[in-house]
Formats: sequence, C-alpha cells, structure tokens
Amino acid sequence: MLKINLTKADTRQTLKGFGTSACWWSQNISDEKTAAQIAALLYSEKGLNLNIYRYNVGAGFTKDNCRVENSWRRTESFYLYDDANESEGYHGGDYDFTRDKNAYNFMKLCLKTGSIDTVVLFANSPHYSFTSSGQASGSMIHHTCNLPASNYMRFVNYLLDIAEHFLEDNIPVNYISPINEPQWCWGGKNVWQEGCHYEPGEVAQIFHLFAAEIERRRLDIKLYGPESGEIAGLTEKYLMLFEQDELIMRNLGAFAFHSYHADRNNDVRSEFYKNIVLKHPHIRFDMSEWCELPCKSKTHSINGALIMARIIGLDLTALGAESWCSWVAANQFAPKNGKDDYADGLISANDDFSEYYVTKRYYAMLHFTRFLPVGSIVSDTHYEAENGLYIFTFKLPGDTGEVVVAVNEGLAKDIEITSTAKGEEIYSTTARSTFRNDYKGKYRPVHHIKARSITTVKLWK
Repeated sequence: MLKINLTKADTRQTLKGFGTSACWWSQNISDEKTAAQIAALLYSEKGLNLNIYRYNVGAGFTKDNCRVENSWRRTESFYLYDDANESEGYHGGDYDFTRDKNAYNFMKLCLKTGSIDTVVLFANSPHYSFTSSGQASGSMIHHTCNLPASNYMRFVNYLLDIAEHFLEDNIPVNYISPINEPQWCWGGKNVWQEGCHYEPGEVAQIFHLFAAEIERRRLDIKLYGPESGEIAGLTEKYLMLFEQDELIMRNLGAFAFHSYHADRNNDVRSEFYKNIVLKHPHIRFDMSEWCELPCKSKTHSINGALIMARIIGLDLTALGAESWCSWVAANQFAPKNGKDDYADGLISANDDFSEYYVTKRYYAMLHFTRFLPVGSIVSDTHYEAENGLYIFTFKLPGDTGEVVVAVNEGLAKDIEITSTAKGEEIYSTTARSTFRNDYKGKYRPVHHIKARSITTVKLWK
C-alpha cells in the first residue's frame, strides 16, 4: 500500500492558476445563449473556474494567398492592411475592432464571470502582410523565419497597438506573447495553421524590441514566452539568451513553455526542475499549452482523461510550473471510424456550435481546478509508474487544508493518507461516471482508489 504523509510533505511553488486558449474556436460562436453556456462551463464557479485567458491575436489572411483551408486554423485580423502607406519601421494601416467580433465578445463575456485575473495576448504569426510569404502559415521554405528583420518593428507596433486598445477597453491584459513554438518548421510545402519559425537569436531580437517599446510606451504589461514547443530541446537555449539581455529580463513576466513530447518521460520533468527551475528562483515558469499529441483517445474515453490528469499533476509537482493551461477549450468534431470523435479539446463542437458536448478530459481538469484556488502550494508527487499510479499533493492557502489527486491508470488499489485533517470530501471519475461525490465526512486514513480512475480527496482542518 502506497503511504502518503502530508504532515511531512515538502513544499514547492505557489500556484498562479489554470487556463485555456480561445484560439480558433471562439470566433465561431455567434449565438448568445451558446456563448453564455460555454463561458459558464469554463470560467464560472460551477464550471472549471479558470482564471487565465489566452486570446489569439489573429494574423489575418487573403483569399488569394492563403493555403490554410480549415477556418478553425486561421483567424481574421483587426489590422486593415494599407500597402500605400506602409513604410519601414511603421505600419500604415488602421484597425477595425469589429473584426473577429465573436472571439472578442466571448472574451468580454467570460470576463464578466469575475474569475479571470490574467489575460495573455499571443500571436502564432505576425500579420500576413509583414511576412516573406505574404501568408500567416510560415515561410515557403520550412525552418526559415517568415518575418524579415526589416519588419520587426512593424510587428512590434502592431501587436502593442492592439494591446493598448484592449487596455483602453478595460480588458486586463497582463502579458504579451509574440512568439509561439518557434523551433518547429512552420511552412514549406504543407501548411495547416498559423505559425512562424524563429531561430533562437531571432527570438531574442524580437523580445528585445518588444521590451524596449513596452518601456517607451510605459505600458503596464509584461512579456510572456517564448512558448517553446517542448520541455527539452531549445527551451534552455531561449532562457540563456533572455538572461543575457537585461532589457528582456526586466520586462519578462513569465518564461512560458509547452510540455509536449514528454507524456511518458518523467525524467525530463525532474531534470528541468533540478537544472533550470531551482536555479532560477527569480523567474516565473508557466506551462502554457498541452493537449494529447498525437490525439489517440476518443473524447468520451477515460484514457484521454487519465493522460491529461497525469500530465497536469506532473507538470505542477515534478516540473515546477506555476500555472497550467490546456491547448484549446474547444475543438471541431473529428469523426473517424464512423461516429468516433478524437477532438483534443475540453469541449467538442460542430463548426457553428449548434451542437457541442463536454469531453471526458474536461473532468480531468476539473479534478484540479475545482479544489486548487490561486495561492495553493504545490507539494509532493508519489508514483508507482510500473503500476500506473500517480499521487499529487497540494496545500490550500492559509494552511486550511490539503488536496490529494490520485491518477490510477492500473488496477484498483488502496492508499494511506496521514493528515491532521478533521474531515474530507472525495470525488472520482471513471469510465462509467464523471466527477461523482463518493464521500463527505470525517477524515479516514485509508482510501480506495478505483481502477482506471481520477480521484480527488479534499481534506480540511
């Protein structure tokens, strides 16, 4: 029997919260009733109660020069391109903030829930008119930056102009994230979404210019990124380049990265925590994007939920992330083999959201977000990887209690929790049930963890 002693648990970082991305799907919700329902599922106290909102600043497209066929992988831009008035270092167009109005209005609707304290504006690509290819889907030659150096400042001014408008419209933008997954190829013969490749030196140059302009404009926002597409690889290189630039570091609010390509590699998280996070206590590390990749789990399958819950727990306890965001809140129905749906969002919908449903993954996230408010303290991780059992522990703010999340991908088993708690409440999700309240009453040391289940135990003092 695995034994967890909460009275002797270590403590790590303080949680800044949980969030998701509104990228590519929120633009498709036009019905007010549907929008209110989705907003409640994600940001209300009765839903996930998320506090971080990632808004995609679309790079735009033209019908005559756009190779991204799926409308759920491209976004209209606020920027009205005016070729006659373009000049080096400045963009000549104006802005129309009624464009992308569905996504903009949905964000404002979510803000009304009162749960959001962090808004991140992120760009998958510079505006198409600034790029070498004239497209927001990458260079015509893969692994080549699609933004000429002569257009760096156009991109800076454009994105900060949009941020200033958001602030003037009382949208609390905290962070600007100008680059997304810079190491991937983006472009070439086959394109499927917005994206732009940058070499490490180019990443640092872009961030330096943004930092300088943020200070010049005296904006009360910070930089966020560079949203590296994996934990290892070039992620440490980006951090090293940032640290060599005092201006970037002065304006860096969080070093954000994505935890792809390590779903079964516990060591890569431990090494990142030991070699990078612990050595940089002055830096906030955020895990800003993850989904099952490639997505092999059906939306109603407990398998997808188990994977997601395990990754959330490991990213917080073993990796040291201060916040955790899913990739997208909603994705298109992705039928394969008849009626099976493999979409990777928390919600799956048809193109106009006239039909949608909550996926099993949604409840995996709920097992954390419902019980861990901002200010909770990350504690320990215990696991028997060979048996598929992972236990993640947290302390509630003000030392009012503890939370234990058990992710069991194997057979049923018992665990023993040692605590000074007086009472506890238990919720579980299995293949047959979702977020079921199994118990509420006096604290009991021994807990039965069902086969292939997610179980949250909230203990109060």
